[in-house]
Amino acid sequence: MAQSILFVCLGNICRSPSAEAVLRHLAQARGLDLTIDSAGTGDWHVGEPPYGPMQAAAAARGYDLSGLRARQVSPQDFHSFDLVIAMDASNMSNLRRIQPQGARAILRLFIDFAPHSGQSEVPDPYFTRDFDAALDLVEEAAQGLLAQLQ
Repeated sequence: MAQSILFVCLGNICRSPSAEAVLRHLAQARGLDLTIDSAGTGDWHVGEPPYGPMQAAAAARGYDLSGLRARQVSPQDFHSFDLVIAMDASNMSNLRRIQPQGARAILRLFIDFAPHSGQSEVPDPYFTRDFDAALDLVEEAAQGLLAQLQ
């Protein structure tokens, strides 16, 4: 079973920190001890908290993103994590490009864990402004991921 998971989106201020918080919450409720983190492929928001409207939408569902801070994916992440999970095809392409040779991490798309969603990726609510729809997909995919891990 994968013990360490890194979620990745573009800026690490909406989708990936939400996935981190949701999976952490669900894993703890099931008594699973997982290392969970998030990062972005870009460096625009390094050190910043998650986007305010994303925090508000997550808080309304009981997820606290306030202590998280954006960071950029590093080559070491591919050696430190069992799974590196991208929110969309563009970020997956960027991850494949920077993944070091011989790294142990398995790359996956998050939406693959929500096969009945009818979606091909988790749309970026920073641009779509639909934070609740993004959280719906994150919750569904997190449940699917946990089912596969167990």
